[in-house]
Formats: sequence, structure tokens, C-alpha cells
Amino acid sequence: MHIVLSGYYGFENVGDEAILLSIITALRKAKPEVEITVLSNNPASTAKTYGVQAVNRWKLKEVSAVLKQADGLISGGGSLLQDQTGMKSIPYYCGIIRIAKFHKKPVFVYAQGMGPIHKSMSQFITKNTLNKVEQITIRDEASKQLLVDIGVNKSMTVVPDPVIGLDASAFRSEWLERQAFESGYISVSVRDWPSEVNFKQKIVESLDLLARSGHNIVFIPMHDEHDEKASFELANMMSEKSLVAPGNLSIEEKITVIGQSDLLIGMRLHSLIFSAIQATPFIAISYDPKIDAFATIANQPNIGHVEKDDWNGEQLFDKAVDMLAERSSIEQALREQVMTLQSDAQNTALMAIDTFK
Repeated sequence: MHIVLSGYYGFENVGDEAILLSIITALRKAKPEVEITVLSNNPASTAKTYGVQAVNRWKLKEVSAVLKQADGLISGGGSLLQDQTGMKSIPYYCGIIRIAKFHKKPVFVYAQGMGPIHKSMSQFITKNTLNKVEQITIRDEASKQLLVDIGVNKSMTVVPDPVIGLDASAFRSEWLERQAFESGYISVSVRDWPSEVNFKQKIVESLDLLARSGHNIVFIPMHDEHDEKASFELANMMSEKSLVAPGNLSIEEKITVIGQSDLLIGMRLHSLIFSAIQATPFIAISYDPKIDAFATIANQPNIGHVEKDDWNGEQLFDKAVDMLAERSSIEQALREQVMTLQSDAQNTALMAIDTFK
């Protein structure tokens, strides 16, 4: 069986690379002999990193040729069908699906988070494309409702984010081992986001209070140089000492750094997921509905939204102190919650395999 994977791959975004690793791992567990080709922005790197075939996602003749020979297309995971960050994503990913359908190949939408989809044209393209696929799995109820609202009439199944299925028990970080912290630390994942609210100052105020209370602060950039820049910006705004982990740490190392912390304060979705799979308590800071959705799934607090001025640094500090005091019970509850989700995440791969038989 030969499966083609389409997603935001090869862009050095650790969240999306973790999704790719998770899907490949789950597919190989479900069907060890499966042949996988990834549509990537950096085919050579993707092929080397994951031991797969890869073609340039922008060379549509090559994409069409590999789809013609394949048994089917997986679209996802991640937040591919949205027009929040630009108008090109939906036409591109729907275009790949339409190429697969042109070659009469089955399409499996894999654990995607949908939206926001603001423009009527974006809604039209999404609706007409998804109504032609074989199976749709999405990662939260809000995504399902959005598709229903814009007119998608296919059956949909809500499943966990693929990364939930990763087994991180054997992961380690040489960088973290070299730090030799005398006490525990709080990990922090931030990203830049346009907002009239000075949310960065709110975060800095809470981190300074936590540092004065004896906690080490470690920023963990999730999207290499982009988040590294934001992390250094906040670190430089702090009055107290903090540390910024290298942006080019591997997926496994970033999972380890977050997983071995006492608490995560995170904006990036996959920082929250990395935290959950290691049963590390987290506090979410939202910029997108997907953050709210996962915080709800994991039963962890969402302190506020970066575009709303209804929270402050002292509230974030107080919530962190409360959670650190209840850390053991929170960890146990997270562990039990994630065990169920991990089994469900593997089932998504089995569903995909069945679709292509």
C-alpha cells in the first residue's frame, strides 16, 4: 500500500513536524509494510528525517504523478483549511485533494482542526472539496460544527490530535542534561501575534513573579527562529533571569524539555500537547480556537486570549502557584485522560488504512 501525505511539512515548524512523525509512526504500526510519500517544502530533509519518500509540494506535476501511482491521499493533520493567516492555504490544500480525486484516488482527512474560515469563497471551496472525500476525521467538536455550518454533509468523526499518540517515554535531551538545574523549572512557549493588547507584558509580569518565588524559567521555541525571536524578546523584557532553549532542538528534545518541567505556560498548540502526553500540567494562553479546544479536552486552564484585556500577569502567576501546589493530582488526572486519547489516536491510522484497502 502506497499513501501520500499532504500537510504543512518541511517548514521547520515543530508542531507540524510532530504531527508528521506521529502519523508516520501510527501508519507503520498499523501496517508495517506501508509505503509513504510526503509532499514537503524540503523533500530532502523530510526523506532523511523520517525514512520516507518525499516530493516538492510546489511542483504540481510531480505531485500529480505520485498521486496517480498511489493508493490514496491523507490530508492532514494540523490546521490546514483556514484563512486566518492568508488566502492561499485553502486553495492549495483543497487543490491537492482535487488532484487526488481527478486520479480517482480515495482521500482521508486526518485529524484536522478546521478554521477559522471567514471568506465566503474559502467556505465555498472547502465545502465543495470535502463533500467529495471518502472520510473526514477532525480533532474537536468546534471544527465539526464549523464544517456543518458551511454545508459539509459528509459523516465526520472527532478524533485526538495525532501527536497525542506519541510514546515519549524513551525521549531525552542532551541540552537539558547540560543545564543541571538545582531545582525544577517552568517551561514557556510563546509566539508573536498581532494584538492591541500588550499580552507579552502580562506574561513577563507573571514570569518575573514566578522567578522571584524561586522557579527557573525556560523558554522553549516551537517554530525555530520565529519563536526563538519572540522568546528572546520576552526574556529581555524580564527583570529576572531566564533561559531560552535553542530553537533547533529536535522534536524529541523539545518534548523532553516540556515534559520534565513542573508546569508549562504555553501559546503554541503542540507545546500544550507535548505537555499533556508527558502528564505535565499546563496553562494555556489563547490566540486561536484550537487552543481553547485542546485546553478543554485536557481539562487544563486557559488564562485568557491575547486580543482581550480581561486578564493580567498577577492572575497568571496566581493560577501557576495554585497548580504547582496541586501538581501531583493534576498529573494523575492528565495521565488517565491521555491514556484514553492515545488509544483513540492509533485508531485514526487504522481508519485511514481501511479507507485505502
